[in-house]
Amino acid sequence: MTQFVLVTGAWLGAWAWSDVVPHLRAAGHEVHPLVLSRGADEQGVAVGRQTQAQDIVDEVERLDLREAVLVGHSRAGIPVGRAAERIGDRLARVVFVDSDLPADGASFVSGRSDGRAAVEGVIAAHGGLWPPLTAADRAGQGLGEGQVARIAEGSTPPPGATLTEPATLTRPLGMLPATYVRCLLETPEPSPDVAQPLTGERWRTATIGTGHGPVFSRPRELARVLLDAAGTEG
Repeated sequence: MTQFVLVTGAWLGAWAWSDVVPHLRAAGHEVHPLVLSRGADEQGVAVGRQTQAQDIVDEVERLDLREAVLVGHSRAGIPVGRAAERIGDRLARVVFVDSDLPADGASFVSGRSDGRAAVEGVIAAHGGLWPPLTAADRAGQGLGEGQVARIAEGSTPPPGATLTEPATLTRPLGMLPATYVRCLLETPEPSPDVAQPLTGERWRTATIGTGHGPVFSRPRELARVLLDAAGTEG
């Protein structure tokens, strides 16, 4: 039995996995959608990536999980990647779902096309928080109107420090046993930061023909991809 630990991206909480979880449990596995303490489910607390990565490590240890598969969607790829290297022999695999990846000394905003200063300006204008996307921003991602409304209703702004705090890694990311899932409407080709770890012998790749929110648009297919990545039968 695999122990899945699910961590969602910016603005979303553990609730976002509610359509994926039943498929994983029906296949006989334990599932732990994680709320990052003082993170995306809570507002107004100045925490950074170090705190969020430690949240993941603490949960794995608190539950005494073995053969854990960490899953990080979108922005959560950075704290998940950092946590994965700390978990040691408790980790079976890490799955990055159309996510950002941690790079030593770099932050989420380091590679942003709109620039660090612009992002920091938006954060400062919103009291230290990063405001959620609008419905228009989610166009072309394979989501229905009801799904977009559900996302908007459940979104909360994460602390800005989770975007600007640099990551620290003790070993190359390519050494992790990992699967990277590309959502083809969003990332038809791997970005440069993803392409480098994919050259590692322990990395695999998978694709889903949808936009950036497969937890909503393709939950059953995403569950199958997670089961396959974990080497289980679904």
